[in-house]
Amino acid sequence: MLEIDRLSLRYGQHLALDAVSVCAGRGETVVILGANGAGKSSLLKAVAGLVRPRGRSDIRLDGRSLLGRPAHAVLEDGIALVPEGRGIFGDLSVEENLLLGAYARRARAGEAAHRALVYELFPRLAERRSQLAGTMSGGEQQMVAIGRALMSGPDLLMLDEPSLGLAPVVVKELFAALARVRETGVGLLIVEQNVRISLSIADRGYLMEAGRIVGQGSARALANDPAVQRAFLGMAPGTPPGNAPGHGP
Repeated sequence: MLEIDRLSLRYGQHLALDAVSVCAGRGETVVILGANGAGKSSLLKAVAGLVRPRGRSDIRLDGRSLLGRPAHAVLEDGIALVPEGRGIFGDLSVEENLLLGAYARRARAGEAAHRALVYELFPRLAERRSQLAGTMSGGEQQMVAIGRALMSGPDLLMLDEPSLGLAPVVVKELFAALARVRETGVGLLIVEQNVRISLSIADRGYLMEAGRIVGQGSARALANDPAVQRAFLGMAPGTPPGNAPGHGP
């Protein structure tokens, strides 16, 4: 479905992405792993039409190039982004934030069904649909951000650090909801530093370092890779992932 080919991106003199190639099949869950500054967020922004790549870069959705298409057109094509920092409207209610997500033409006919799905995934939002989003906890605001993106009826949902700053119990709840989202057939492209939980719901993953892809493989292979264990899971090679220090459920 999504093919990213030789994607390069500069911010002034800084090379943020250097010939990055990534793909995600229809309904597939793919995670992009890497430290801060690796270029993960820039990758998602380029796909979403928020920044413009350079050189021979190409981004294709179902064979059609997305290069040069503005962000609202990429959303209409079926790609929704949940940005780092959430970007919700704090002075609007939960329900009003969700309804803004259904503004895309592709989403209007299915608005009621999409809203029902969001409230099924996040019952807390249904209970607090009239509450101002800015008065909610960080975890609840992330639920609003994910729900708003789902209201557009995407074929591919991209998430930038969804667990950032959240308590472990909330992270577990969020990723359980994302696992249910993938069961509906929506593809997921997740940028995340919580390696263990993101690999637990992924089909495949890529490793990024200094703007380049330096490794890739199945989620199981990456979770058991000694280099990944040392770099991301903080444990000695051969230790079962569930015994990684600081990475409990």
